[in-house]
Amino acid sequence: MGLRKNLRDKYSPTLFLASLGNGGMTVAFYVYLHFMLKHMKIAVEGHDNPLNIPMVEFGAVKQALTSGDLATSIFVGIALLGILVFAIRHYFYLFWNISEFKTYQKTAAYQDLINSPQEISLAAIPLTLAMSINVMFVCAAIFTPGLWGFVEYLFPAALLGFLLVGIYALKIVGVFMTRVLTSGDFDCSNNNSLAMMISVFAFSMVAVGFAAPGAMSNTLVTSAIGIIGSTFFLSLTVLLGLMTLFMGFRSMMQNGINKENSPTLWILIPILTLVGISVVRVDHGLHMNLGVHTQKGEMFVNLIFLTSLQVVFGLMGWFVMKQVGYFKEYINGPGQSHVSYALVCPGVAGFVFGMFTLHMGLVRMAVVPKFGIAYWILLAGLVFIQLKTILMIFKLDRKLLMK
Repeated sequence: MGLRKNLRDKYSPTLFLASLGNGGMTVAFYVYLHFMLKHMKIAVEGHDNPLNIPMVEFGAVKQALTSGDLATSIFVGIALLGILVFAIRHYFYLFWNISEFKTYQKTAAYQDLINSPQEISLAAIPLTLAMSINVMFVCAAIFTPGLWGFVEYLFPAALLGFLLVGIYALKIVGVFMTRVLTSGDFDCSNNNSLAMMISVFAFSMVAVGFAAPGAMSNTLVTSAIGIIGSTFFLSLTVLLGLMTLFMGFRSMMQNGINKENSPTLWILIPILTLVGISVVRVDHGLHMNLGVHTQKGEMFVNLIFLTSLQVVFGLMGWFVMKQVGYFKEYINGPGQSHVSYALVCPGVAGFVFGMFTLHMGLVRMAVVPKFGIAYWILLAGLVFIQLKTILMIFKLDRKLLMK
C-alpha cells in the first residue's frame, strides 16, 4: 500500500498533524536517552571546571554502547531505532503534506477555507515546521560526532529558523483575526470545540524552540535572544490560549460539543507540555548565563501543577469522547476524520512531560529514587502511554492516508 495522492478538495491542513505526531514520537524516543544516560562533560570558557553537556549527544550514546553492559546497549539501540524510524516518517509525511497542500491551494475548497472559521487550521503548518527544526536538531546531536565542539555556530541558525516559522504563524493568525474582527462574521455557536487552539499550539511550539538555545548556549547574547523569543511567544500562548479556551467552552456549554472535533479537548495536553518545557529551559538559561537561581521546590511545584492540569483535561476529554461515541465511530468504526490525528499529540506530549516530571521533579527532589522500584513502576505507565500512541499512529495511517 502507498499513500493516497492528489486529494485536491478532499485534503485538509489538519493532515499536517500526521507529520507532527511522528516528529513528536522522535523526540519521545530521544527523551529516554536524555534522562537515563550519563551526560558528557565539556570545557567552557569562563568556568574553572568542565560542565555537563545540557543534552545527550553522540559522545554519550557512544559511551553507553561501548560500556560492555548488554542491557544498556539494547536499550540505547531501541531508542536510536525509534528516533531514526519516526524522524524518517516525520519528514516523509511533511513533504507529502507540502505537495498535497500546493495542489489544494488551487481548488475552490481552499478559497472557502480561507473565508471561514476553519482558516485557523492553517496554523498546523508552522506548528509542524517548528517541530521539523526540533527533529533536525535531535538527529544532528545524536548522529553527528563532535557536534558540541561547534554547536554555538548552529544556535543562531536555529534561532533564525524559529523566527521565520514564528513570523509565518503570526501572519496566519493575524490575517484570520483581522478578518473576523473587522467583518464580525464569526459564528460563535459553531465554535463548539477547542479547534481554534491550533494557533496556540503553534505559538507554544515556537516558544519551546526558542528556549532551546536560550538554555543550552554558553554565549550570553545567543542565550538572551533565545529567552526573549521564548518569552514573547509564551506570552502569545497564554493570551490567545485564555481567549480561545473561554470562547470554546462557552460555546460547548451552550450548544454541545462538535462530535467530530471532540479530540480537540485534549489539545491543552501538548500545549501545557510545551509551556512546561519552555519554562524549564528558560530557567536553566537564566541559571547558567545570568546568575538567576530557582529553588528546586519551585520547579517541582510547577511541574506537578502542569501535570495535574494535563490529567484533568485528559480525563475530561476521555469521558466526553466516550459519551458522544467518538472512539466507536471514528477510531474503531467506519467514520473518517482528519481531526483524529489530534489524538496522537496528547499521547506523545503526555509521555514526554511525564518524563520531565518524573526526572526533574520526583527524582530531583529525592521523592522517587532513580532506578528504584517506584521509578520503574511510574516509567512503565509512561511506556504504556507511548506504545498506545504508536499503535494509534499506525491505525490512523491505514485508515486515513493509505490507498
